[in-house]
Amino acid sequence: MNIPFVTLNNGISMPQLGLGLYAPKQQNEVKQSVLDALDLGIRLIDSAAIYGNEKEVGQGIIESGVSRGELFVTSKVWMDDMGYDTTLRAFEKSLNDLGLEYLDLYLIHWPKDSYRKETWKALETLYEQKLCRSIGVSNYYQNHLEELFLHANICPAVNQFELSPFCYMPEELAFNQQHDIQVEGYAPLVRGWKKDNLVLNEIAAHYGKNTYQLLVRWNLELGAVTIPKSVKRARIQENMDVFDFRISAEDMRRLSQLFDNTRVAWDPRDF
Repeated sequence: MNIPFVTLNNGISMPQLGLGLYAPKQQNEVKQSVLDALDLGIRLIDSAAIYGNEKEVGQGIIESGVSRGELFVTSKVWMDDMGYDTTLRAFEKSLNDLGLEYLDLYLIHWPKDSYRKETWKALETLYEQKLCRSIGVSNYYQNHLEELFLHANICPAVNQFELSPFCYMPEELAFNQQHDIQVEGYAPLVRGWKKDNLVLNEIAAHYGKNTYQLLVRWNLELGAVTIPKSVKRARIQENMDVFDFRISAEDMRRLSQLFDNTRVAWDPRDF
């Protein structure tokens, strides 16, 4: 299966579909899920220090036998580690836990009120030292990005935030696109909370797909990178089976009208 790539603002290629690894209650399954995903053709692995499973992720990468050059590995600095020196130390720990010599993408996980500026400066240092091929942010909305632009020497390559029809904020998507920042949507499946939604089911049935596949495809149609999470091989494969159909403009409009601010994570507007 050929997963399409997007080109980031620094010229780096990034797979448009990957594996999310937020699995706090499934630590012993993470390595196998990485192995399964890589075996199925996934090459984007989205990790984070706070998930507490980067050693398992690294073991999965090593045991998979997939060459490092084929992979796109992301990690994120957690709020407690924000600040210039602490971010550099957190990055080093993630790199060691993953067993890698560099990351493809390193993100600020949340826009914590203090230390945002110093943390971004640390990411710029890591980028300049070629320890990560691209840098970006997560859960940043327009006000956070406007603040960052005031002091940044490097524009974020990626902004990862929650993206499903139920928390779709088109103005945020448009702002990132206007500034050539690649949007990466997490929690596209809304943890299954909306699987019984009548509109989702009606539209999914029209395309001969399930609601999860429809939600993944919706993200892709918006031009976003997306990282559905699963530790089950069959579900990972199912989430990849989304490249044989397109959602019509009318159905995209209907899906985009499902907004009810359902979120699996915090609202960035509270930061």
